Amino acid sequence: MKRETHTIDATNKVLGKLAVEIAVLLRGKHKVNFQLNIDSGDFVSVKNVDKIKFTGKKLEKKKYYHHTGYIGSLKETSLGKLFEKNPAEVLRRAVFGMLPSNKLRKEQINRLKCQ
Repeated sequence: MKRETHTIDATNKVLGKLAVEIAVLLRGKHKVNFQLNIDSGDFVSVKNVDKIKFTGKKLEKKKYYHHTGYIGSLKETSLGKLFEKNPAEVLRRAVFGMLPSNKLRKEQINRLKCQ
């Protein structure tokens, strides 16, 4: 199986629509021989991640949560703070949520490269 490399320019693209486009390429749904249980997706390289657009008031209102494992230590970060710190992580999390939660998910998300 030959994997192609797709380069996407993220300048002035909305986060969700860009994430859908990337998830389709990573899964291989654009190919004729697509099967759910076979990982036939391509590599995706995204440029200008820091120029993504957000609609509405997502920069202030959207929160990302993670738990450290200790009692009462649920941490939250707003989309705005995470985007300032690491714009590629925002895109990676959006795409990660659109991939199916199975054994192929880790392999598929590892083929996403943000520059």
